[in-house]
Amino acid sequence: MVQLYNLHPFGSQQVVPCKLEPERFCGGGRDALFVAAGCKVEAFAVTGQELCQPRCAFSTLGRVLCLAYSEADVSHETLQLESDDFVICQKPMELLGEKSSQSGVSVTLESTGLADEKTKYYHVQHLLYKRFAPDISLCVFSDDVKLHSLQLLPIYQTGSLTSGRKKLSQEKELLSLFCFFSLPHVGYLYMVVKSVELMSVYQYPEKSQQAVLTPQFLHVIASNNLQCFTVRCSAAAAREEDPYVDTTLKACPPVSMDVCALRIQLFIGLKSICHFKNHLILLTKADPEAIPERRESPKRLLSRKGTSGKLKTPPVAEAGWNLYIVDTISPVQLYKEMVDYSNTYKTAKTQSCIHLLSEAHLLVRAALMDANQLEPGEKAELLEAFKESCGHLGDCYSRLDTQHSHLALPYYKMSGLSMAEVLTRADWVLEDGSQKYERGLIFYINHSLYENLDEELSEELAAKVVQMFHVAEPKQLPHILCSPSMKNINPLTAMSYLSKLDTSGFSSILVTLTKAAMALKMGDLDMHRNEMKSHPEMKLVCGFILEPRLLIQQRKGQIVPTELAAHLKDTQPGLLVASVLGLQKNNKIGIEEADSFFKVLCGKDEDIIPQLLVDLWEAQLIAGLPDVVLQELFFKLTSQYIWRLSKRQPPDTIPLRTSEDLINACSHYGLICPWVNVLISSDSLADKSYTEDLSKLQSLICGPSFDIASIIPFLEPLSEDNIAGLSVHVLCQTRLKEYEQCIDTLLERCPEAIIPYANHELKEENRTLWWKKLLPELCHRIKCGGEKGQLYLSSLKETLSVVAVELELRDFLNVLPEDGTAAFFLPYLLYCSRKKSLT
Repeated sequence: MVQLYNLHPFGSQQVVPCKLEPERFCGGGRDALFVAAGCKVEAFAVTGQELCQPRCAFSTLGRVLCLAYSEADVSHETLQLESDDFVICQKPMELLGEKSSQSGVSVTLESTGLADEKTKYYHVQHLLYKRFAPDISLCVFSDDVKLHSLQLLPIYQTGSLTSGRKKLSQEKELLSLFCFFSLPHVGYLYMVVKSVELMSVYQYPEKSQQAVLTPQFLHVIASNNLQCFTVRCSAAAAREEDPYVDTTLKACPPVSMDVCALRIQLFIGLKSICHFKNHLILLTKADPEAIPERRESPKRLLSRKGTSGKLKTPPVAEAGWNLYIVDTISPVQLYKEMVDYSNTYKTAKTQSCIHLLSEAHLLVRAALMDANQLEPGEKAELLEAFKESCGHLGDCYSRLDTQHSHLALPYYKMSGLSMAEVLTRADWVLEDGSQKYERGLIFYINHSLYENLDEELSEELAAKVVQMFHVAEPKQLPHILCSPSMKNINPLTAMSYLSKLDTSGFSSILVTLTKAAMALKMGDLDMHRNEMKSHPEMKLVCGFILEPRLLIQQRKGQIVPTELAAHLKDTQPGLLVASVLGLQKNNKIGIEEADSFFKVLCGKDEDIIPQLLVDLWEAQLIAGLPDVVLQELFFKLTSQYIWRLSKRQPPDTIPLRTSEDLINACSHYGLICPWVNVLISSDSLADKSYTEDLSKLQSLICGPSFDIASIIPFLEPLSEDNIAGLSVHVLCQTRLKEYEQCIDTLLERCPEAIIPYANHELKEENRTLWWKKLLPELCHRIKCGGEKGQLYLSSLKETLSVVAVELELRDFLNVLPEDGTAAFFLPYLLYCSRKKSLT
């Protein structure tokens, strides 16, 4: 049963001054109405509230059988509706989409004057096959089962205006397509874009004669009334246009919502109807039997009793007729009437209120679908009505306890209302004076407080929210208090409600941390310490993971550390770093967000890296976060180590881990080569303030995962003039297997490290460098003399001992210098000659 509202969609009415009785008529263009009778066509101008004015008239070559308006340079497709006789023994059938081609009805395209090159772009697409079975329990006449009013209604997604040579043409992209057809007592509306789906079925209160579908209404004429029904075209089109509809961001009344009749207007003798813009063109014609015998010119009757007989063309003297233009009122005016009407249901808390407000919302949506046809003032008025309608629907879903109460959230978002405005207009007091908070409002407030809105509630409203959740959702209270929007809550008020919570049913750690944060806000450090000591550190980390906003908040798109985070930076930095790492592991915070958090927390510029952030990077390496790109993390750490070493800049806080801690805890930090320690120990003037950074950098280079080639371009600030820089450069060259260059460097800068270096690095396939590179290089430097002669001589002896073991006597003799002193080399030659017999 279609619900009927007694609204007023129809406005002004005027008579078209036709000279002949209309047989065909149509509207089109900006303001044109065409009326055909026999071989003559009259054109009229239809402009607003003014009287319909004749524009011109012309004759055709033959009787006008069909009349349709087409824009210039726009091609149209033609639809044909054929109605077969019903076979009572056959069952009803409906085939949708391509399946309808299985109906057995063949359709052939036939060119009717189109140019040959254009016909190849036309093809047949099967949309729908539907077979009806009449009710044989009733006496049914053939007129009662005839189809009529087949119509395709496109809705376009309007693009930008493009300039042509002569005029501006408006590009349109098809958004949705709808198909309507009707039986005398029932109409069917289908959506036929991606798939063919039945949207609505219209049961008429009496036999219909014709119907026209518009994006906003379905207008149906019976013999004695004009009926106006709502349609779901804008609801379907909205979902095609916007993927965010039916999410927490946006909503739209469902396509499946029952349609309703806005009005059934008495109108005697209706025979035919057409529509363009906001105009309905209606032909009325009285039954000849009801008209007195007159031979004068026909008198136009405003309204006469009609019959359901077939439309005929009686002699002029035998019937009265009129052609009317009936305007529909503006969408905003009708919308306001529907909102006023809905107030009768407001206190009853029924679905009727939601239904009528949803109809009003869809009415405005439909008007906005073709917003480019509107004047700027009209569009602004419609947009304001749209937001207002969203607010009304948000109120309904927040107030009514329905299964769709969650829709309060997207409708309130679309309304543009602030959270404070929603809270102010919410009605919490029941008729008996008690207070009840429906789940729709709770859902909206809860989600809004989670979404980091840049809105701070007043102390009064914040207290009201706390009271609301204490009654309706006590488990959410700690989360609610952590929202930036609740910044102005009185901490004493918050503590009083937190103390009432029964923590047996949910995490007590979250309540503890929220109390600790409120204690800080109150300035009560003793209470804060007591709360923080009531749980072990790892459990506190779990609490921060449950509610990251205890540490990190966002305001106006910027990271804002909380007062609790600032306090932990000074008192428990290890807990703070572990907590942020836990947030990253659980995907509660991104890598860049964590970096920004510590920079803001420590008050550093974008280019300055605080030690706490370095501590976090080192913790990330230890934890092996899956989302962290390993080489990128290496780059961050090495860049910071190198920068500090080059600037001789100590950390701003004491590092949480030493190099030894990292080597023991993380496989990416390798054991530092022994020769490096010899090299470093040779520098008695080394600054102890940055030795930890140097050790960590050396350990990373010695580790198994580090890409050495990637760091070479960034070593330039680290000078080789000091032992710290030299050790890093030699380490990198060694990892790149540039051993000969390293031997030259060490012999020149630190000869005491050459033998430890050779023992550690010149092994296996590199062992030949002992006699091919190191031995001749030492001999050469000893011959040249100098202050390092004794160091070279000592290194030479160590080298000869190794070479004597590795080579046969003949090969050993070949690598010795020809001008060497025989007595010096004799012990090594004797050992080399006797080693075979010894083994």
